[in-house]
This record gives sequence, structure tokens and C-alpha cells, in this order.
Amino acid sequence: MKIYIDGKFYDKENAKISVFDHGLLYGDGVFEGIRFYNGRVFRLEEHIARLFDSAKAICLDIGLSAGELTEALLQTIRLNDLRDGYVRLVVTRGDGDLGLNPANCPRATVVIIASKITLYPADKYENGLHVITCATRRIPHGALSPMVKSLNYLNNVLAKIEAQQAGAGEGLMLNEQGYVAECTGDNIFTVKNGRLFTPPISSGALAGVTRSAVFEIAAEMGIPMSEPEMTRYDIFTADECFLTGTAAEVIPAVQLDSRTIGNGTPGPITKRLIARFHELTATTGTVIYQ
Repeated sequence: MKIYIDGKFYDKENAKISVFDHGLLYGDGVFEGIRFYNGRVFRLEEHIARLFDSAKAICLDIGLSAGELTEALLQTIRLNDLRDGYVRLVVTRGDGDLGLNPANCPRATVVIIASKITLYPADKYENGLHVITCATRRIPHGALSPMVKSLNYLNNVLAKIEAQQAGAGEGLMLNEQGYVAECTGDNIFTVKNGRLFTPPISSGALAGVTRSAVFEIAAEMGIPMSEPEMTRYDIFTADECFLTGTAAEVIPAVQLDSRTIGNGTPGPITKRLIARFHELTATTGTVIYQ
């Protein structure tokens, strides 16, 4: 495995960053998870744009242009001779001192890893996930905007621990007002009376790339959709429910807090959206091997 670090490629065993890197010391940095299928990177431009937006929001100079970063990512995949897989693109504040001040970090560190990923077992895509509501609330916009895909993921990790300890496949996170935000690593959608619903970004959800793809698919299929503030009641009483994320793709959810959603199996609209999403991933994207 070849890993990109600041313009050079290293074997996995020799791929190292400084213990003084502020990404390690303070979670000071941003990242993207990106999928590629059949020799094409899915929605690469959207991922790169979101990375730069996250970096801008935390005053982090990546030190590369979008074009340079894109080429580095594609080259990393090529060197690993992969056609299907997952990229973790990480930009940290860089090497500094033990103080908090980011001004003491002269340049950012850029790391690109291309490998494989399996987020959920195959049977969960067939039968659906069981989800529980986490006591851990989503970080509010006034503390750290959920729109920033930062390296400080402890909020999500603590919620994920709750879900695992409860034996659930995922955890639902609410905001401080009690409205649905998102799951620990995925956006959430419901279907009710043929309409599609998902919480607004203002409720604490990340502007997911897969979320956006589902918007487009729904419009293409003529499925009405909206983004109202949602509560657990809306999920309890939904006809269908599914989660979206780059690693998770589109996966059904069939139970929340021991309440069966719909008839307890993945619904017809969810299945249609999944099938169309797989068509898109197989046929569209940035070509890796010219």
C-alpha cells in the first residue's frame, strides 16, 4: 500500500506524521471520505469543494489548489492499482508545538489513503438496520458548525459507542432542541405517503454528498421531498426509513428504539433509490485511468 503525505508516497509501514502535528494533538484539521467504483471516483468535485469549504471555515490553508489535490488523489489510487475502494483525504493544521495557537504551525499536512472499506454487513442492506436514539446530542452550530467535516469527531464517536453498547446498528442524534439532526455517521431520510423527508442542515446535519445524490435521484423519479424539522415521532410513524453516507451508501433502517418502522422491512421507494444509486456509482464519476 502506498500512502501520500505532503507530496511523497510511502509504504504503509513508513507512512508517519509528527507527534507534534495539531491534527493529533487537538483534532485540528478536516477530512473527506470518498468512494470510487469501476475505475471512477464518485462525486469527486463535490468532495473536494466540501473539503475546501471546511478548511476555509477553520482558517486552514491547504497549500494546494483543488486541481493539485485532485491529481494527488487520483495518483494515490493508481499507485495502489485499485478500481473499487475508498479514499480518506486528511488535511491537518500541521506540525507545531504543544500550544494551542495554530499560528505556530507553518504549513498544513496532507495525507491521502486509498484502500477498501465495509461499513455494515451485507445482511443489513437486505434486512435493514436497527437504530437507537443516543443521549449524546449533536454539537450545535454555535459551538462548532456541523457543516465542518473536522478531525474532531469525538461527539460522533461517543454516540456510536452508545449505539454499540445497545446492540444497535446505528445511533440517531438529536440537537439541543430535540429535533433530529443525523446519525453518528450518516444522514437520515424517511418516506411517508410517497413523499421523502430529511432534516434540514440547520438542525445539525452534515451536507452529505450521498444525501445530495438522493435529492437528485428523487427529483429524477418524480418523488416529492422536503426538509422540515423532524422529531423521533416522524421516524416512528414513517412508512420507510433509510440512511445515506459515502461509506454506507444507501442503507435501510427498519426499527428505531424498539418501534418497527413501516412493516419492518426495506420499503419499495428505498429499494428504488438504492438501485438507481448503484447505477450512478457504476457509470458516473471522475475517470482514474486515462
